[in-house]
Amino acid sequence: MRVGVIGGGQLARMMVPPAIALGLDIRVLAEVEGSSAAIAASAVGDYTDAATVLAFAREVDVVTFDHEHVPQDVLAALVAEGIAVHPKPEALAVAQDKLVMRRRLTRIGAPVPDWAEVGSAAELGAFLEDYGGRAVVKTPRGGYDGKGVRVVETADGADDWFAAGGPLLVEELVDFRREVSQVVARRPSGEVRAWPLVETVQKDGVCSEVFAPAPDAGELPAAAAALAVRIAEELDVTGVLAVELFETADGGLSVNELAMRPHNTGHWTIDGAVTSQFEQHLRAVLDLPLGDTSPTAPWSVMINVLGGPEGQTMPERYPVAMADRPEVKLHSYAKSSRPGRKVGHVTAIGEELDDVLARARAAAAFFEG
Repeated sequence: MRVGVIGGGQLARMMVPPAIALGLDIRVLAEVEGSSAAIAASAVGDYTDAATVLAFAREVDVVTFDHEHVPQDVLAALVAEGIAVHPKPEALAVAQDKLVMRRRLTRIGAPVPDWAEVGSAAELGAFLEDYGGRAVVKTPRGGYDGKGVRVVETADGADDWFAAGGPLLVEELVDFRREVSQVVARRPSGEVRAWPLVETVQKDGVCSEVFAPAPDAGELPAAAAALAVRIAEELDVTGVLAVELFETADGGLSVNELAMRPHNTGHWTIDGAVTSQFEQHLRAVLDLPLGDTSPTAPWSVMINVLGGPEGQTMPERYPVAMADRPEVKLHSYAKSSRPGRKVGHVTAIGEELDDVLARARAAAAFFEG
């Protein structure tokens, strides 16, 4: 079975080991030479060019994605040729545009922040008046890791984005206790499995730490899993779906974002679950029976390695990190360091959360300087 992944980032890279273990032929259409997933890159080209993507896709049995940015007209060309695409273009469209996402989630009755589509400073100002003078503004497309998101307090706070053209999404500032994430996987025949709910910690808008399972969660995990499964079924998602959530101050849930691919908040599953999100994604897009999502230890902590000494790669510091923390798992994305860049992650598992967190932080410190 041949799986084609569009995009050469770290998510495609982390699909390679489970593909090898399952005996799959995995191929990657990378954007540039020397990408994170270069080890499996069978082609380098423009994922926005239909001819390039079609040439790649004709050599595989199913196409899936490292990111959500492939244009809908390119996806339509694949479907027209009878190529299996997972997640389907109609589902992927919801993850590609935050305004579309908010409309669809609102339509199916999922809990979301109060929001509006605004096309001018005057409209933004009116929203601010209704919501206490502060709000979150997001560009509908292209934002990630804190980019394309800002808190505004004045009507002219997004004038530069309005000048670029197109409407913006504005949302109320949610009064939340913490951020959590629910990752599930669904295959075309309908089977769905969920991993434990996790707590996420952000640093400058970028996911920094993930605790699995979310501590002191009470009844929240059952509610989050039911919500994520409902979203996956209502939107006909195939593959991995990550639902980023706010745990609100009153103990409820509010959907922040969706991602229809393996997700940063699920990286802990490589070392901390019976079936990783990357193996599960491959199973799902091929419509194979899904694996067990049970954790292999009471606690897992995943910490992103952000930045580090300029120009250095993670493996250059392996000797000291491995000697000091032989029990912590290290994952390099084959990227050189620069401030704030995700170059890899570390994961520790164990019996006591405080101990696991301390060990993971100690390991990450070797790479972040």
